Amino acid sequence: MAMFMQQQTDDSSFKKNMLFRGQQDQSSALPSVGFVPAKSPTTHTQYPYVTGSSVLGIKYKDGVLIAADCGGSYGSTLRYKSVERLKAVGKSTVIGASGEISDFQQIMRYLDELTLKDKMWDDGNTLGPKEVHNYLCRVMYNHRNKFDPLWNTLILGGVKNGVKYLGMVSMIGVHFEENHVASGFGNHLARPIFRDEWKEDLSLEEGILLLEKCFRVLLYRDRSAVNKLQVANITAEGITISKPYALRTEWEYKAFQNPTQGVEGSW
Repeated sequence: MAMFMQQQTDDSSFKKNMLFRGQQDQSSALPSVGFVPAKSPTTHTQYPYVTGSSVLGIKYKDGVLIAADCGGSYGSTLRYKSVERLKAVGKSTVIGASGEISDFQQIMRYLDELTLKDKMWDDGNTLGPKEVHNYLCRVMYNHRNKFDPLWNTLILGGVKNGVKYLGMVSMIGVHFEENHVASGFGNHLARPIFRDEWKEDLSLEEGILLLEKCFRVLLYRDRSAVNKLQVANITAEGITISKPYALRTEWEYKAFQNPTQGVEGSW
């Protein structure tokens, strides 16, 4: 009887050892780097967290102007006030973004890789604003089809071979080219001003004044706007992006001093 129990114990321990070794063999067969479990959590951008507000762009006599403030809102809190949302792409294109800042950083990684590959051809040709715009349309639409959108509206402009180009693309790939464009609240507050005051032969000074006028309106009316502005000037000679600067504002208007006067039910 004792010998029989000893044999059963030996058999069970042998089976356990073999089962453990089999598990080890299976785990060693899996790739040690980059292995993702089948039920990994979803990492798509479900909702934007740190966002930038309006970006405005206009064509003028000698090139294209694009402007954006430096605000970054964490939800409804204007948390960051030094976020630069204008970036150069190559030698003739500037891109500005509203929306999720981290997604904009990912887009810039895509564009850095694109321009690097283009430069490696060393054929004397470079990507212009139209090519970059078409590429971004495909990128945004592709992410939209994967239900993993890049939560941005992009304003893009440039000059190549003497031709001015200005366009936009939304987070789902909607895109168009126009003489003046805007994103965010600028679509509602700045575009009407552009329609009234923009003209094809604007000088550089007139174009900057028009953009500053629009951003002054946005600063008064958009809680996500901040009084810290950058302007990019793209001409045939190259790209210039200004350092952030503040606008002169006026807060002594009677409507600002007592905004609830004459409103029924106010405190």
